Formats: sequence, structure tokens, C-alpha cells
Amino acid sequence: MTRPAITIAVRAARAAGNVILRYMNRIDGLNVVEKQRMDFASEVDRLAEAEIVKELRRAYPDHAILGEEGGAIGKSPLTWVIDPLDGTHNYLRGIPHFSVSIALVEKGVPVYGVVFDPLRNELYTASKGDGAYLNDRRIRVSKREGLGGAMIATGFPYRQRAHLDAQLAMTRALLAQAEDIRRSGSAALDLAYTAAGRYDGYFELGLKPWDMAAGVLLVHEAGGRYGDFAGRDGLPASGHLIAGNLPVAKAMTETIGAHATPGLLKA
Repeated sequence: MTRPAITIAVRAARAAGNVILRYMNRIDGLNVVEKQRMDFASEVDRLAEAEIVKELRRAYPDHAILGEEGGAIGKSPLTWVIDPLDGTHNYLRGIPHFSVSIALVEKGVPVYGVVFDPLRNELYTASKGDGAYLNDRRIRVSKREGLGGAMIATGFPYRQRAHLDAQLAMTRALLAQAEDIRRSGSAALDLAYTAAGRYDGYFELGLKPWDMAAGVLLVHEAGGRYGDFAGRDGLPASGHLIAGNLPVAKAMTETIGAHATPGLLKA
């Protein structure tokens, strides 16, 4: 049964997706700003987020909102966490891999999540306790029993280059056992693909809540697990995330933990 909050989030994600697609052929004329070193945003990010906020505020005026572009709006135990265009770097270069991510978080725990790929019209949805779905079809994490033969996704964060040596060591150790590692440029889609069994696991450093809130709920509701580099379950305050099916997530946590610096293992 579709929950009302999911219906609203889907409507908001599709509205944002329409904005994103509308500007695809006008990328060269977009106004782009560098928020931080190597961290860019365009007017499409802001316009897409405005569409999402409009839909959410209309349905839930008392809920708080945390958007990548607009920051925090209001205070409430229930907070909508929004990434209007996850994969902005891909989008601005014409690489067809990006998504819209929307989650409702209650006291730090994601309870509803939507990840929408407007190019492929793939809609991933999850409600706490109700499972995860791709275009209304139930999805499950892969059945991989360990790192042997596993396909792992990751990202190299623009704001966390100080940890590059440690991440390269982790990547090297994982690649020694896994089939391959992918870096596609959209954390939300990486997590959605992990929930759907396309990837067996995912890890990244320095994620923000809007990068992962919807995606980790998808993984959990698809039968997987998520947590930080030290193996603590839940949405990591550090932003250092591991997600995957149960045996792969466990093996990744052990391997990454052996190569992480002490600072990366803190809560």
C-alpha cells in the first residue's frame, strides 16, 4: 500500500525531474557557482529544489526541511532531507547519470525515501517496514556471500581529499578481493542500485545527509545493512558510509576498518 508521504515525495521528485530534463539541452548557458573547492551547483539545482519544497510545504507545512541548496527550514521532529540533483558534476558535463533524492527523517532515522532517475524513468521508493520498490516492483539486495566476485560502488568526495591516501588503501584492499569497483558520480543512485542488487555494496567518505538518507532506507528495506566505518548501524554522523547486503557489508567493514585512519572510525 502506497503511503501518503511517499505519494507526495514522488510528486515532488517528478516535478524536480521535469526541471532537470527541461534544461538538459541548455547546459552551456546555465549559471554555475563553486560553493566550495571542486563543489559546484547550478541554477537547475536551485530550481529543482524549489519545486520539491513547494510540493512538500503544501502537503506538510509543519515539517522541517533540509535541502542541499536552501539549507534548513523550520524545526520539527520530522524533517524532509532533499538533494534536488545528485550528480551535478555529471549533469553539467552531459554525462547521463544523476538523480533526485528525497527522504523523510524522524529523529535521525529515515522513514520514507524516494530516489528518482528522470532519464531512465526509474523510481525507487521505500517506507520503513514496508519494503523497497523500483517502479512498483519489489527489490532485494544481492545474494552475494562475500567480497569474492562482488561489484562495489564508491565515490571520491570533493571535500574529503585529506583522506585520499586512506581511501585509496581501502579501495586497493577491496579490489584485491572483489570483481570490480565502480565510481559513477551519484551516491543516491549507487545506494538505489545496491538496494536493487545491481551492486553488492557501496562505501564513501564525507557524505551529507541529503546524499544518503533516501538511499540507505532503500538498502535497509531491501534486506541490506548500512552503517559507519566502525560497523555502527544507522545514518553515520561522520558521513563515512558502508552499505550492502549483510555478508558483503560485514566483509567491507572489516576490510575498510583495517585500512582506515583512527579519525575515520570515530562516530
